[in-house]
Amino acid sequence: MIEVRWHGRGGQGAVTSVEMLALAAIEEGKFAQGFPSFGPERRGAPVTAFNRVDDHQIKLRSGIYNPDVVVVLDESLISLVNVTEGLKPDGVLIVNTTRSAKELAKLLNYSGKIATVDALGIARQELGVPITNTTMLGALIKVTNVVKLDSVKGPIEHRFGRIAQKNMNALQRAHKEVKLNYK
Repeated sequence: MIEVRWHGRGGQGAVTSVEMLALAAIEEGKFAQGFPSFGPERRGAPVTAFNRVDDHQIKLRSGIYNPDVVVVLDESLISLVNVTEGLKPDGVLIVNTTRSAKELAKLLNYSGKIATVDALGIARQELGVPITNTTMLGALIKVTNVVKLDSVKGPIEHRFGRIAQKNMNALQRAHKEVKLNYK
């Protein structure tokens, strides 16, 4: 089983990413859970959301306290939230940033695996808006192989309709451009 914790801000699409990943996993015949955890429910407030994906039925119904992967949609959250809290020692931190993994490791005092992608830049170019959810989903898929890239196409088309192709373009670019900075 792979457990993922997403950090974003209200309106950035973290909850949508969780939904897209769960639907893609189910599309592949896997079992999946996706659930949010809200604080103050307002645009811009920190939001945490979670996924579990497995080849076998998931009977666990608790929160996720020791994720295998942490995805950070908004780099500004790393100064507000301990994004590495509970991350398994062999886990990976995936951050939307233009900084290097070395800079992030020093800033976070973190010695684990870090992957980086300029999801904000990609989203602005491909979508015309600074919403990084599908972009970071592409990075997550590349880093973890949790689902096949093609498996998210159906859920994205269903969710985004006429702008689905723009979201797929952003997802595919992030999939190609994410830097796997494993130490």
